[in-house]
Amino acid sequence: MSGISRRLWLKKASLGTGLAALGTTGVISSLSAEEVRRFNPRSIASPIRLGSNENPYGPSESMRKAMTKGFDNGCRYPWGYNADLVKMIAEKEGVPEDHVVLVAGSTEGLKIAGITFGSGGEIISCSPTFLTMMNYAEVWGTDINWVPLNKDLDFDLEEIEKRVSYKTKMVFLCNPNNPTGKLLPANQVVDFCKTVSKQAVVFSDEAYYDYIKEPNYPSMVELVKEGYDVIVSRTFSKVYGLAGIRMGYLIAKPELAKMLSDRVVANTNIMAIEASKAALLDTDFYNFSLQKTNEAKALLTHTLNELKLPYLDSHANFIFFQSGRTIKELNKVMYDKGFIIGRPFEPLTDWCRISTGTIEEVKLYNQAITEVLG
Repeated sequence: MSGISRRLWLKKASLGTGLAALGTTGVISSLSAEEVRRFNPRSIASPIRLGSNENPYGPSESMRKAMTKGFDNGCRYPWGYNADLVKMIAEKEGVPEDHVVLVAGSTEGLKIAGITFGSGGEIISCSPTFLTMMNYAEVWGTDINWVPLNKDLDFDLEEIEKRVSYKTKMVFLCNPNNPTGKLLPANQVVDFCKTVSKQAVVFSDEAYYDYIKEPNYPSMVELVKEGYDVIVSRTFSKVYGLAGIRMGYLIAKPELAKMLSDRVVANTNIMAIEASKAALLDTDFYNFSLQKTNEAKALLTHTLNELKLPYLDSHANFIFFQSGRTIKELNKVMYDKGFIIGRPFEPLTDWCRISTGTIEEVKLYNQAITEVLG
């Protein structure tokens, strides 16, 4: 057994099978045997992975059963089985079925949108943000017009709007943003999308929409319903715990949806379809995921407060905090302690993105980060 594995094993053993409430946070971290069976928490393993914004729970029992049953149709091509899932998503989003495009994780949706609408012109976005669309489109000859986040580390919508020109084919928003977890003011982002979509397609990446804490915060799907040139991406990777299964979808008006569906490359697979259908019906797992994410964030921010380190209010399943050390250096130190944390996000080189894990994982991380930065 390696030194890292042994230390993690010893720490895990000291925690026991049930964890008590954490001081003033009031968080109960123990899971019942029933919760373990139904919600499939990730087991402690070295290194503990807190760098990719994955859900540490799932696939749930219902999703696993659906995938197992789906193996009987594994010899079939998947497009004959898409219809039920498309119908369920359309009902969930309140749009006709011809507004829905299934993709192999929202990453594929970002890529095909970038090359479909960015080709021959430019995409405008802010930095840092989720880079998949821009990196892929750039390979295919699209110019990327980068706008820095503003002083509050929000998307600078005013500056983006100023830069829109005849060359602009698409504007990319990530809201809540990755890596900051910040949420744009509802009225401001709605007005922005209405105005800018008259000149270029607006892409709203809403991968973390389920984690938004602000009541009645609007999805830009509402603008799609009104006929604006807006595309919205959603994923089953986060709150539904299906990152390894690869399923997401785009919502757009039919003319745009047809252009996107014609560019789909990976398509879907039978197991992903069946898992996603089960996920949409499994409200217990959905609510459990949100609850545990909030508990984990409370533990993380409690430790950050004790360490007196600045952090941003997060509407996602991660926390972005100012560590005071370059992230490349901090990554190495934390990896030596048995943890993978977020990569560097230029130009915020002393900020760290830490994903929520299971309560056990977060407690171990909090011990380690306190040793390093305390």
